[in-house]
Amino acid sequence: MRALQYTAVGSEPVVVEIPTPAPGPGEILLKVTAAGLCHSDIFVMDQPEDSYGYGLPLTLGHEGVGTVAELGAGVTGVSIGDAVAVYGPWGCGTCHACALGRENYCTRAAELGIAPPGLGSPGSMAEYMIVDSVRHLAPIGDLDPVRAAPLTDAGLTPYHAVQRVRSLLGPGSTSVVVGVGGLGHVAIQILRAVTATRIVAVDLDDQRLALARSIGADDAVRSDAGAADAVRALTNGLGATAVFDFVGAQSTIDMAQQIVAIDGHISIVGIHAGAHAKVGFFLVPFGASVVTPYWGTRSELMEVIALARDGRLDVHTETFTLDDGPAAYRRLREGSILGRGVVIPG
Repeated sequence: MRALQYTAVGSEPVVVEIPTPAPGPGEILLKVTAAGLCHSDIFVMDQPEDSYGYGLPLTLGHEGVGTVAELGAGVTGVSIGDAVAVYGPWGCGTCHACALGRENYCTRAAELGIAPPGLGSPGSMAEYMIVDSVRHLAPIGDLDPVRAAPLTDAGLTPYHAVQRVRSLLGPGSTSVVVGVGGLGHVAIQILRAVTATRIVAVDLDDQRLALARSIGADDAVRSDAGAADAVRALTNGLGATAVFDFVGAQSTIDMAQQIVAIDGHISIVGIHAGAHAKVGFFLVPFGASVVTPYWGTRSELMEVIALARDGRLDVHTETFTLDDGPAAYRRLREGSILGRGVVIPG
């Protein structure tokens, strides 16, 4: 089979021919129908050799959907031909967090050497992939695979971030979404679908700000030196109830701390090497919290899929062939993909 792999530290990914894997006991072989590109992949490929820990060669892709092609011994609960999405943050399945479906916060995954697909285990940027357990599959029914693949991260991650503070986001609240990219543009739709909050989008790109307005943002602010003042003006000086930073650069984290309200909430979702929040008295408003949520739970993925099936989430996508994969990652790096890039392996 063909796969898009990261083969050497500091190199671009390449399309290679590798053997098609066979599922072992408890495993499922999927024929991949769509796989999403993510800035986390760029983060992995930008790691220096002395800190890289994801294995080589690495088949990329932690957003995947496909059809069940073969079942390993003992697998029940799915059938050949089922259309499914892959839940990415694989855990041990037995710790307290996993028992609650919160495998994204598994306490034993690192100890046991369990790694997510595309982030240590072979991922979805291939014609076929192995899924280690049926509990890591969620049915998608007749959802378009291209629109469904990003739901597993670009949908699940912002949904989890919003769910953590959903009780704060009633009428009169303000939520700021920083970065209207692959995750941010979905976050706006999630906030519109499940809360009554006022939504302010912040981005450097006018095209993305226009997209934000078209999908539900009440206001759009250009991310420049005056952004913090503009957001505060929109909130009558009170600041934002919640700030969801999908960039995670030092400049956006600093802005989040400037615009969050007393007793507000900052969620740093984007990953940018070397960036950090400074917390303590007089560094953030009284009562404000800063968290770094990770991915989402298994039940939340089912809820995200349900929102999409109900027509309340519409992931904007640009599609690529597997051969176009290296160029797609270049496009992702330069920021020229509007919405989410999706590779169709077949």
